Amino acid sequence: MSETLYNTRILRLAAATADAQRLDAPQGSATKVSPVCGSKVTADIDLDADGRIARHGTEVRACALGQAAATLVGAEIIGQDRDSLAAARAELADWLAGRSEAPPVWPGFDVFTPARPHRARHPSILLAFDAAIAAADAAALARAA
Repeated sequence: MSETLYNTRILRLAAATADAQRLDAPQGSATKVSPVCGSKVTADIDLDADGRIARHGTEVRACALGQAAATLVGAEIIGQDRDSLAAARAELADWLAGRSEAPPVWPGFDVFTPARPHRARHPSILLAFDAAIAAADAAALARAA
């Protein structure tokens, strides 16, 4: 029997975004909006001297799937670099779309197994990665200036 789309694990992860906060004076910020459903995630990033994420803040105005994904991204983002975020996002997108059967390596994203057949939900699930990648790019540009 397959899990329901909005299962208990997803709803618990979604509820955790209530504690999320933005950073004061981040090196980089970005807001991404899903064109499909209007979900919105803003990510704030500070990078360390090696270009790894040292601090992360977020504001999430999204459906439960987008909120749950933002919680999972936030739980593992510290210490990652922009390229590892992009690789994780690509891996997740491929898995959601059925181009890969291997579950994503980024911890916890297997919770979205029930969402795989629902293509219209994929952009909201990917939104936290999209915002974090764009914020990391903005932070890198700010540091280079």
